Amino acid sequence: MIRGKIKKRIMIIFISCSCIFALILGKLGYEQIFHHDEIMKKALNLWERDFTVAGLRGSILDKNGNILAHDIPSTSVMVVPAQIQDATATAKALADVLEVDETKIYETITKKVSTQKIQPEGRLIADEKAIQLEEMDLPGVYLVQDSLRNYPNNSYLAQVLGFTGIDNQGLAGLELQYDSILSAKSGALNIPFDAKGHNVELYNESYEAPGRGMDVKLTIDSEIQNIVERELNNLMERYHPDSALALAMNPKTGEILAMVSKPDFDPNHYQDYDSDVYNRNLPIWKSYEPGSTFKSVTFSSALDLKLFDMFKDTYYDRGFEMVGGARIKSWRAGGHGQQTFLQVLENSSNPGFVEIGRRLGLDNLYSYVTDFGFGSKTGIDLPGESTGIMFKKEAMGEVEQATVAFGQGLSVTPIQLVTAFSAIINGGTLYEPYITKAIEDPLTHDTILEFQPTVKRQVIKKETSDQMRYALESVVANGGGKPAYIEGYRIGGKTGTAQKAQNGVYLSNEYILSMISAAPMEDPQIVLYIAADAPHNDILYGGTVIGPIIKNCMEDILPYLEVEKTDDQLPKKKVWGDVLRITVNDFVGKSKKEAVQEGLEFEFIGEGDTIIDQLPIGGTVLDEGGKVWIYLGNDNIGESIPAD
Repeated sequence: MIRGKIKKRIMIIFISCSCIFALILGKLGYEQIFHHDEIMKKALNLWERDFTVAGLRGSILDKNGNILAHDIPSTSVMVVPAQIQDATATAKALADVLEVDETKIYETITKKVSTQKIQPEGRLIADEKAIQLEEMDLPGVYLVQDSLRNYPNNSYLAQVLGFTGIDNQGLAGLELQYDSILSAKSGALNIPFDAKGHNVELYNESYEAPGRGMDVKLTIDSEIQNIVERELNNLMERYHPDSALALAMNPKTGEILAMVSKPDFDPNHYQDYDSDVYNRNLPIWKSYEPGSTFKSVTFSSALDLKLFDMFKDTYYDRGFEMVGGARIKSWRAGGHGQQTFLQVLENSSNPGFVEIGRRLGLDNLYSYVTDFGFGSKTGIDLPGESTGIMFKKEAMGEVEQATVAFGQGLSVTPIQLVTAFSAIINGGTLYEPYITKAIEDPLTHDTILEFQPTVKRQVIKKETSDQMRYALESVVANGGGKPAYIEGYRIGGKTGTAQKAQNGVYLSNEYILSMISAAPMEDPQIVLYIAADAPHNDILYGGTVIGPIIKNCMEDILPYLEVEKTDDQLPKKKVWGDVLRITVNDFVGKSKKEAVQEGLEFEFIGEGDTIIDQLPIGGTVLDEGGKVWIYLGNDNIGESIPAD
């Protein structure tokens, strides 16, 4: 009976084991038949080693499609330590080609890992080094596709564009601002290895193609940027300021046309520069007292409330105004005497603006200043924008009200000032500034997203803006902005000479010189602001230092914008020391003895008594003392001078 029970138990166990074995076989068969592909995929994932193939980051373009930043396909070095047959020899070979320490390479290639990048020495290597390594055919050493960020114009627009890190991720500027849009999905080369790191030839390599990032098109106009960059380089060379900046905007839209910070840096080699240089985009980051450029804000506010007739009403500038026991002086000893309010603006009379501030009153002054955008960020699509510093209304007394009226005691950024000035001359509309025009497909160049002008608010009335355009043109024709005057173009603007403050104390002989301008004043196409921090020269006025630079820029920018010259501009007021401008007569066809014009020098070239050509041609405007070359010949020959 006991034997029967044992036999029965053995049978049950046998049947159970058989069932379990059958289930296992069934499961294996089922998985092999129905889940074969999934199992193989998982197995390959365990066997395969991934070699990253970098995608191409999107390009940054100017408004006309010119490349400002783009990716260049490059090569990087990776190793599979298990495949390296002679670590010492391989380390020496790699060290010789990559020009690095052999011991460091040896430590890298002998790590107990499946794959290993050699970085930074093996990242983005030169083509000739890649060819050398390819010819060596070192076991376990692989060359993989990578991408190198390139800025073809070097320091041009550097702080705006920013730069990328070793893994091509945005670290500053627009590269950081639009990193998620510019970034590309990486691909991979997947090679199957066995447990010892040897290739499994039974299975094929697989390849995942890398992606491409979207292109970012800017509102920057490279032609205007080139002109402004050139002139700021000249400024730095001549006056050696601590820093300088420039900002150009389309006043009708808020589009940024040019943006310059000096000193600058080369984004291709940003590691070679101090972080204070590459992290500070001065037109949006730097905050300082604006000085007299701010008077355009105060003046337009008072005009908007009709607090005076700028042509008829007058103010007597005796050289100072007393405010709360403080003596606020005019820059001109003894003052400017009796002036219309337009002349108060032209002469940049501080006492006159104290009076304008009084007429405005604290509530109105504060309301207009904040409505123009001071004390808050403009919202420009760039990282690192400052807010500036504005008094809280309840903290403003009689003295603070007076000093704010002429641009002292508050701190503004260049972008705030340019945005406000644009509203003053564009009809009164405050726009949000922007530097990105569109996001585009990198292959088809189709527009994915287009940015449009954003109106914030109407700050002053259109009639006020019309008056301000005349007033600011008058400043350039008759006031401190005369060095920016250009024959045939209606230029308007306001200069500024602001004493620098440090830790609440004004520095002696340390000034920020600036000028804000617009043209043409009959239909403004551009606002241009230039400032220099502590230039090393004896003439400490914005008009005398920055005015000529504004003029040089506008002389090239306005023809590029196809602005036609006009005879309908305010005549320039002549003062002692101004250089006389002379329009050259047309002498062609006249006799040699008729080549005479007061204020000009003449040089005769050739034989004969008849003038057959001249350089420059008739109608050209020269400074007094300019030279005209007269080409002589015989009137019956009809000679002409070949062009150079």
